[in-house]
Amino acid sequence: MRRYIFFLGSLFLFLTSTSKAQEVIGPVQHNAELFQQQYRPLLKTTTLSLPFFDDFTDKSPFPNPSKWMEAQVYVNNTMSYNPISRGVATFDALNAKGGPYDSSSSINLVYADSLTSQPFDLTTYIPSDSLYLSFFIQPQGNGFAPETQDSLMLFMKKEDGNWLKVWSLAGNVLEPFHQILLPVVDSVFFHIDFQFRFVNKASINLNDDNWNVDYVYFNAGRNRNDTLVNDVATSVEPSNLLNDFTSMPYHQFVNHQSQLLNLDHYFYAKNNYGNSTTVSLGYKATETQTSTPLFSSVSSNDVMIPYALNQYSYPVYPISFSAAGIHDKVVFEQQYFINNASNPNEPKENDTITYDQIFDNYLSYDDGTAEKSYFLNQFVTMPAKTAVEFYLNEPDTIRGAAIYFARQVPLPFNKFFSITVYQSIGLNGGLDTVYYQQDLFYPHYDSINHFWIYKLDTALVLPAGTFYLGTLQPSSSGCDSIYFGLDVNRIGGNHLYYNVLGSWVSSSAPGAIMMRPLLGQPVVGTAIKNLSQNNEIGWSIAPNPTSQFISIQFKDGSYQNCLLEIIDATGRMILNKDISIQHTLNIEQLDPGVYFVRIKQNNRYTQTRKLIKE
Repeated sequence: MRRYIFFLGSLFLFLTSTSKAQEVIGPVQHNAELFQQQYRPLLKTTTLSLPFFDDFTDKSPFPNPSKWMEAQVYVNNTMSYNPISRGVATFDALNAKGGPYDSSSSINLVYADSLTSQPFDLTTYIPSDSLYLSFFIQPQGNGFAPETQDSLMLFMKKEDGNWLKVWSLAGNVLEPFHQILLPVVDSVFFHIDFQFRFVNKASINLNDDNWNVDYVYFNAGRNRNDTLVNDVATSVEPSNLLNDFTSMPYHQFVNHQSQLLNLDHYFYAKNNYGNSTTVSLGYKATETQTSTPLFSSVSSNDVMIPYALNQYSYPVYPISFSAAGIHDKVVFEQQYFINNASNPNEPKENDTITYDQIFDNYLSYDDGTAEKSYFLNQFVTMPAKTAVEFYLNEPDTIRGAAIYFARQVPLPFNKFFSITVYQSIGLNGGLDTVYYQQDLFYPHYDSINHFWIYKLDTALVLPAGTFYLGTLQPSSSGCDSIYFGLDVNRIGGNHLYYNVLGSWVSSSAPGAIMMRPLLGQPVVGTAIKNLSQNNEIGWSIAPNPTSQFISIQFKDGSYQNCLLEIIDATGRMILNKDISIQHTLNIEQLDPGVYFVRIKQNNRYTQTRKLIKE
């Protein structure tokens, strides 16, 4: 059994802790995987025939268009717990573009994802042909449990074109997959354009209402006792080769393999038979950028007991691959397979599973997918800080940070934060030692590569050893803290620390916050389409830097009923003043340093500016 499966108990306890907790786990209100694929609506393609089967093993995050008409559900292998075979269809409150169905409210109950089959011609069948549709369902999985007012429903299309609800299930907490078996016997369904459709009803709040569907099978000649799944299949995601990081630069790895590699690597297979089954298994490894073979195991046999979920482990193979350049990307594809030769008719698409061990220009503890979000309960009068511990085996240059932000509903406006690189943080009452800090960054979500890339103005050369990368959100900068993506499949420590009360605390979050330092060659920051998209008022500060007076300059008389706020680098409010009349301020009393200035009009903040007091 995969190790993270045992972690779900503590995960649930953490989620149900008091609302006064400083750390909060919330839903993901944006799916970057779907956004990356540039969704296109699916259309009717062809008429299907029986038997119909899909266990969602396709690599695309969208359903197979030859079988399904919509692309609203998320096909993946990370949101479920102990699936029947690798790959499930996840129903949530996010649309086909990866955004919320309702971006203005966090409490509305909506009909959310639907999954509609391509049409079947059932005119050659009659009710006595014993047609049954079966599927497996699981509430919650690695997401959030649907509440009792939420539901998963199944509709079937009648001959008159109307849809009839034939089954539904109210929300519940995490439980194993269980099978639903439904007869198709009503004569209104035996027509040339029959379809079935799954739909979930979701309330968009801190319970993200996740359902997982797997192993959909529709055929004639079945009966109500036809519940066996005669299939041996790969299951949850394989391990990575590294013992702590999920990815790192190859030049940081290649000369330090003994301390960075796991002792073994492994994959999982599930025997869905009700009897013991003999299988053959093995793996091969290839460097994909150059197609260089790395290793291939000798095929072996094993007897799997009924309904077993087995972990098959292999010693780490010797790695002698040489990259052409010190900063080149290197990818080791680990392809694992299992085969039940005694039954050639069982599905074979799920007999193989791959894991890409990526060596690139970043350090990471996450796998690139966010199942939940993480944020801090920030006090209005105090800053909120995060710091993730990393280490270098050799000196390197940090050029920026890649951060996966979780969207908030409603969308936050004008939150800003600083990126800080620490040599050390003040654990146990000590002082922070800061290498570098850069201010006035804003969170963004719609990035093609999942993460938003922030380029540092100054390249920072770091020695070998430990360092910390984190964020600082000043007080009064948006009430609650910024939402980060959280990978709950993280195995081991999360290396995260937080500070909301003036001292650093080791995080209890069940997973890895998705923040990565970018190393090596120069990076290009993610482009921002329109910084003034919120129709903010236009204004500027002059002179800047200054030692005494500042003048706030507006455009087009937009200064009416404005409040100016000045915040220091620690997040303390230094000054707030109505500037509808006075636009020149004396700041001689302020200590020299960096300050943040923002203007509030009609209960909305403008973009924050930096002020340097000499």
